[in-house]
Amino acid sequence: MGAGRSAPEWGQRYGRKRPCPPYLERRTALEALACRVPGGRPLFHARGSAVLFESGGIRTHELATGLRHAFRLILHADPELLRIVLLSLRVSLTAIVLSSLIGVPLGAWLGLRRFFGRRLAIALLYTGMGFPPVVVGLFVYLLLSRSGPLGSLNWPWLPHLFTPEAMVIAQIIIATPLVAGFTMAAVLGVDPNLRPQLISLGATPWQATWTLLREARLGVIVSIVAGFGSVISEVGAVMLVGGNIEGSTRVLTTAIVLETRKGNFDLALAMGIVLLALTFTVNLIVLRLQGRAYD
Repeated sequence: MGAGRSAPEWGQRYGRKRPCPPYLERRTALEALACRVPGGRPLFHARGSAVLFESGGIRTHELATGLRHAFRLILHADPELLRIVLLSLRVSLTAIVLSSLIGVPLGAWLGLRRFFGRRLAIALLYTGMGFPPVVVGLFVYLLLSRSGPLGSLNWPWLPHLFTPEAMVIAQIIIATPLVAGFTMAAVLGVDPNLRPQLISLGATPWQATWTLLREARLGVIVSIVAGFGSVISEVGAVMLVGGNIEGSTRVLTTAIVLETRKGNFDLALAMGIVLLALTFTVNLIVLRLQGRAYD
């Protein structure tokens, strides 16, 4: 603010000296407050709609206008929106497939085997399930930076920062503990006498493990869904390692944050609706895979 001057005082002093510019997308909130209208209320103009800073919120009709513009962008398959959605799906689906290939066997192994240090391994797994994603992003950033232990190697196959591949690595680290933890819990919920019975009937250890996973398939599916939900909605880690670069690493969550800060609420709402629709679609697929178990 400067010299301890509050926002209202700033607006009262400078509001009458300059007209309100047509667009303030790239300006600060202070400049928006300094722009006055005849009614004495500061007005912030954004693309597609005007948002009124009155009592710190948005008027109802402005919200309705933004929703109409959002649905129009979705129905007309806005190129920018479509590009962001496809990149989000590519990154998140790749991450959850690789996380499942790692987490499901790891969770099954922790649930079935008894070994020295098992309690410590489970405690570390539970810690990973609650690990802050932004810390994961910082960890991957330090690893892949040019002065980091991996970035300094300059291997051609190693992902670089601010690429979709770096975002996939961060999401794998976030999702794998969730997949492994829920899989382990599902395997532990199966009758412990089932495995010895299968082995006594002549089944190999791999066959017995596969049968246990089939019995615990509902929990395994839930673990994969939980992992997908954690990565598709992640912001901090992908922002750090991806950089939110337009046309390259901008995904739904980071784009929503950016467009909201710019005041493009129509595009932000459209992305939010698409994100909710994707989550709902995944849940429908899960219910289909689970069949009549819940019935």
